Amino acid sequence: MLGIDPGTATTGYGYVRQAAGNLVVVDYGVVRTPARADTPGRLLAIYQRVQELLRACRPDAVAAEELFFNRNTTTAMAVGQARGVLLLAAAQQGVPVYEYTPSQVKQAVAGYGKADKHQVQAMVKAILRMDTTPTPDDAADALAVAICHLHSARLGRLGKG
Repeated sequence: MLGIDPGTATTGYGYVRQAAGNLVVVDYGVVRTPARADTPGRLLAIYQRVQELLRACRPDAVAAEELFFNRNTTTAMAVGQARGVLLLAAAQQGVPVYEYTPSQVKQAVAGYGKADKHQVQAMVKAILRMDTTPTPDDAADALAVAICHLHSARLGRLGKG
């Protein structure tokens, strides 16, 4: 499961798998784009790196955080564009995409839909049995999105059984 936290300057990713009933972090990090690059250049860099990640990880699915629309429409538009290239990359490789709101992710990971970043990071560390808190924030958020999907998928399977 590849979790993604989209952004044009920094896109977080986290690859998590299930092993012996536990969630295990395989890889995580960020895709950083050059600050002076124009928007098309940044989107191309994100798209190319996500394509590489999809080929290397071969995830069953991609989970992405839905766009949270705040007062800054410029930021919202940029994040929407980054999400678009992520969705395109997954679709081109035939990988299904699942989307979750920030509150769904927080609820699944921390048990509270309005948890703050520190609470979410602490729970990601605990759930994945990591020695240190994952950084930067974008990577920790991507791991949280992956955990959210894996928990949701497990609950879906239990409901069908």
